[in-house]
Amino acid sequence: MLRKIHKHIDFSFILEKVRPYYCEDNGRPSVDPIMLFKMMFIGYLYGIRSERRLEQEIQLNMAYRWFVGLGLTERVPDHSTLSLNRERLQDTQVVQEIFDHIVYKAIELRMVAGRVLVTDSTHLKASANKRKLIKKEVEKSVKTLPE
Repeated sequence: MLRKIHKHIDFSFILEKVRPYYCEDNGRPSVDPIMLFKMMFIGYLYGIRSERRLEQEIQLNMAYRWFVGLGLTERVPDHSTLSLNRERLQDTQVVQEIFDHIVYKAIELRMVAGRVLVTDSTHLKASANKRKLIKKEVEKSVKTLPE
């Protein structure tokens, strides 16, 4: 799947999206933002939720290393770099915009179907005491993709 994504989706648009969040003339050179987003993308795609685990998986998996642009001897960015990047962009819409762009491109290229997907993501507070059960219902709107 990563080969198809690499072949058909150009990730260079990310540079322009994140430009306001990087200083070009101060401090150490940054880790390539495209690499960081591709790492996050692998995490989303393969259900790797821990950034430490993601770092380890990319260190060991040759397909992941190739996809993010790392050679055999190059170091994988530290999990703390991923965390800092995620935290820096947390209050912005940039990550959502990048993800949406990739999904729309994948739909356009018929890599994914534009079918309706409904999930139940009811949030329940864990409680080990059955006598103190409190049910809370959380409402959240659903985002739809264009047809």
